[in-house]
Amino acid sequence: MKRIIFSVLFLFACCSSFSQTAPPSDLVTIEQSFKKLDVLGTVLYVAAHPDDENTRLLAYLAQEKHYRTGYLSLTRGDGGQNLIGNEQGEQLGLIRTQELLAARRMDGAEQFFSRANDFGFSKGPGETLKIWDKEKVLSDVVWVIRKFRPDVIICRFPTTGEGGHGHHTASAILAQEAFTAAADPNRFPEQLKYVQVWQAKRLLWNTFNFGSVNTTSPDQFKLDVGVYNPIIGKGYGEIAAESRSNHKTQGFGSAKQRGEAVEYFKTILGDAPKTDLMDGVNTTWGRVGAEDISTDLLKIRRDFDIDHPDKSVPALVNLLGKVEKVKDDYWRAQKIKELSELIAACAGLWTESYTDEPIYAVGDQISVRNQFLLRYNIDVQLTNVQYSYYDKTNPINIVGVFSYIDAPHYILNKSINVLQSFDSKFQAGAITQPYWLVNPHAVGTYDVDYLTDINSTAPRSLPESIPYSAQLTFKILGIEIQFNRPIRYKHVDPARGELYEPLVIAPPVTANINDKDYIFNSSKPQNVEVKLKSFTNANGSISIKPVDGWKISPDKIDFVDKKKGEEWSVNFNVEPTDSKSKTSIFQALVNVNGKEYSMGIKTIAYNHIPIITYFPPAQANLINVDLKTAGKKIGYIAGAGDMVPDALRQVGYDVHMLTESEIMNSDLSVYDAIITGVRAFNVDERIPFEQPKLMEYVKNGGNLVVQYNNNVGVLVPQIGPYPFRPVNQRVTDETAKVTFLEPENPVLNYPNKINDADFDGWIQERGLYFVSDIDPKYNTPLEMNDPGEQPNKGSLILTNYGKGRFVYTSLDFFRELPAGVPGAYRLFVNLLSKPKQ
Repeated sequence: MKRIIFSVLFLFACCSSFSQTAPPSDLVTIEQSFKKLDVLGTVLYVAAHPDDENTRLLAYLAQEKHYRTGYLSLTRGDGGQNLIGNEQGEQLGLIRTQELLAARRMDGAEQFFSRANDFGFSKGPGETLKIWDKEKVLSDVVWVIRKFRPDVIICRFPTTGEGGHGHHTASAILAQEAFTAAADPNRFPEQLKYVQVWQAKRLLWNTFNFGSVNTTSPDQFKLDVGVYNPIIGKGYGEIAAESRSNHKTQGFGSAKQRGEAVEYFKTILGDAPKTDLMDGVNTTWGRVGAEDISTDLLKIRRDFDIDHPDKSVPALVNLLGKVEKVKDDYWRAQKIKELSELIAACAGLWTESYTDEPIYAVGDQISVRNQFLLRYNIDVQLTNVQYSYYDKTNPINIVGVFSYIDAPHYILNKSINVLQSFDSKFQAGAITQPYWLVNPHAVGTYDVDYLTDINSTAPRSLPESIPYSAQLTFKILGIEIQFNRPIRYKHVDPARGELYEPLVIAPPVTANINDKDYIFNSSKPQNVEVKLKSFTNANGSISIKPVDGWKISPDKIDFVDKKKGEEWSVNFNVEPTDSKSKTSIFQALVNVNGKEYSMGIKTIAYNHIPIITYFPPAQANLINVDLKTAGKKIGYIAGAGDMVPDALRQVGYDVHMLTESEIMNSDLSVYDAIITGVRAFNVDERIPFEQPKLMEYVKNGGNLVVQYNNNVGVLVPQIGPYPFRPVNQRVTDETAKVTFLEPENPVLNYPNKINDADFDGWIQERGLYFVSDIDPKYNTPLEMNDPGEQPNKGSLILTNYGKGRFVYTSLDFFRELPAGVPGAYRLFVNLLSKPKQ
């Protein structure tokens, strides 16, 4: 008999890319696995973003109640701000995806996503659902429900708006509609080729008490989730803090809470619970007519010997035979996976598959080492090894290595506690691009339609693309069981020790354009440098896709005999053919062996998550704009992380990143302007000591430009020379009309004459954390508002102070400049340019 365990969801839940490829097999894990094996219940938590989830509740449900527990975050948090680096948009979404997976490794839940893109703050669900394309995202929620089959669904937010963010409210609306739609065969019937309709027992709202908003009440259903787990040695408030502290890009390091912690729930749909969350749901083996399995499992647990887990293996293998006869497909598959890993843990069978190189080119041979170790004298043989990878054109490719091994070397119990290996190669067949970034996408949703009609193993709704995997089949006490292990790159860091990172399959040659934006304000040509890297031995050429209104030369540059790992640069001369203001795409095309690629390579590395490698389009913006500049030398004080310095260098400014010593001890008058990065007054603990020097710089004739700060956690009593206060107000409509209240103000005229067209093409929003309680000494030259709201003057304030000028702006230049918005460049240059008195 051959029992195969292959589940993408289980793979992601148990084998993190930041740990060894084999699941843990310690006694705590074994005991928790025994308990989970005896529970047949499922809970799905639904919200909008990374960090919305209740990690304490998730940990309690997964590790105390042992339900299969999942968190569906509709977005990947792409539209937020980054407190630890300068990644934004898609890159921030990639980081936050990994932060969520790191959190799930702590609390024990599984992670899912929809195709919705976090397009930024939204003030209402109507706007959100329109931008998201409601039916598409609803279909994703229904898909997750039908595939995960939760008995209970829990929302973080209500449909009535107390969550404050339009995304939050929209997540509740979608969950409520999906609760019913998932059970309706007429809704999204194309899914029924792969999944069945599913009706959850109830939909609950996990009410909350956040700040001034308290939605809990004594008559609501309650759970104390602050209990202590003596097996783990922690309470769930402690585990929750460890989980939540992985959200580092959001600054959510959390203190560990101990003791009672009551969660409140309001029933939205279905039967209300009275005594237990699972009231009316049979979570025992009786649910599938297999009460005897529970009886057998109880006996195995009672007989378990902590000094000899291997003594339980015969009984567990026998139990596996009974589990396989269960008629319920869902629970049979789920429990076979759990039980098979428990058998391996008790048998002392450890196996992993890894490469000794981090990156291979598509089409090249991947060298894989499969290692296995048997710690106890159990009859175990390795009988088969296969490799698999996911390809959007041919969903699961199985690459056979060998079909059967009868050599004594692979009879593991002849070499107890001796590490053995099997080395082999197979061809890399698909680039490891995150599946939601394969195609260009709209503002509101990622394009994952190509996954819809593939098969049930498509990565739709999963946190990551399905990794290259090894499928190793072992015969344990005469029964064949297959285990899947993601193939990782394994290496040793001198400081951090043994590390596992994702295996990367790259295009043969990547092309990284040196800058994201190229600003032209005359007909003068510019040199565009493209950095190429070969991941295999390659011959080919690079050219630039023709662009109307631009002259690009040369037409093509050949390369020959490039070796794996070789890097080189080529240069193209670019000049506008007319003086019209325009933004165009500069796209590099690399031809290798008759096949065209247009991909760069980007690596993101932080210690709390695995290294992220993806392949963005090999593109840059060519921006022809009527732009005048004044001044040359800029001092920049880093904040929470942004790309404004690079944008300013592109237009010719000499930008110097100021240190504390330079601020306190050097002559700041050499700078035509000094800029503080976003949230500098929130995150720079030295800013209170530096601020007097900055005010002195202004008073003596300098020009200080302060970018937005969060209203919570401002580190100084007063940011500017006169009072004002950042507040949680913003204009989220990036097309909102901007009114010039002071059209003659120098900031709107020097050196660029600002007009309505300069606010065209902005992305995501106009600005955030506007200011209020503005002292009359400040000028407020701009006014704007979202539809249905009062005009707001808090986006830009400035005042003369001594001989200089102080500027505070909540306009989101940190997004607009990297996006190449011409008008944003013109206005920001004006902020830096103080007319001579």
